[in-house]
Amino acid sequence: MATNISEQPAKASGTYRIGGDVTVNRLGYGAMQITGPGVWGDPKDPAEAVRVLRRAIELGVTFIDTADSYGPFVSELLIREALHPYAEDLVIATKAGLSRSGPGDWRPVGRPEYLRQQCELSLRHLGLDSIPLYQLHRIDPKVPLADQLGELALLQQEGKIQHIGLSEVSVAQIEESRAITTIASVQNLYNLANRSAEDVLEYCERNDLAFIPWFPIATGELARPGGPLDAISTAHGASPAQLALAWLLRRSPVMLPIPGTSSVAHLEENVGAADVRLTDDEFEALAKAS
Repeated sequence: MATNISEQPAKASGTYRIGGDVTVNRLGYGAMQITGPGVWGDPKDPAEAVRVLRRAIELGVTFIDTADSYGPFVSELLIREALHPYAEDLVIATKAGLSRSGPGDWRPVGRPEYLRQQCELSLRHLGLDSIPLYQLHRIDPKVPLADQLGELALLQQEGKIQHIGLSEVSVAQIEESRAITTIASVQNLYNLANRSAEDVLEYCERNDLAFIPWFPIATGELARPGGPLDAISTAHGASPAQLALAWLLRRSPVMLPIPGTSSVAHLEENVGAADVRLTDDEFEALAKAS
């Protein structure tokens, strides 16, 4: 029996084709929070992490974003434990380029041999023959960009990754990267309260690159009692977090929000944002308020 949108609300977010040929429901799931404090070690409740991942799929999520550095590797291993063998329509994106030496510590490493090693480990940990979207987590300023992306291009030619993405980059860096190899996506900090990457989003729109906003739910002062989110929340019977995600989905057709959580209840709330439809006036009011 077919599953309708009310049972799989993520479908209501619409679809996007990463790289022109990898189709995902636009509202995805970011798997950073299913690790321990400081994104280090195992989660406090591994069984709940597995339940979250499985529930995400039940809710219609077809795009999961993770990274080798989450744990490190804890997130990837939990994804495999919870979801392997994977559904045909499930797209798992991961990243390499940030090394870890402890909780909350992140250091860019873009040496080609390191990126290759991490790709091979991600393939093994995720149980994949090819990674649909492999992202350079940070550009390493100590290594020529052509060397970093050149290695990812070689991995792509070998069939170990399908598409290449970038994270936390400027428009100039995207253009430099595209002169080296084909880029399918960009993942930058972006949310209703912080739109400092607006120029990057606009570039992605013009060039049909997926834009994956990390930390998508931040609402800041907008959610204060009597604030703009508060009034619209009451009108829709939706939480401020749901409105923040609905605003992102409305903002651009290339936008792929990946809200993360370690709680099934919070996951269900987040995915419910796909059903929220803002009016033109509400969308503009929220845009201007921030």
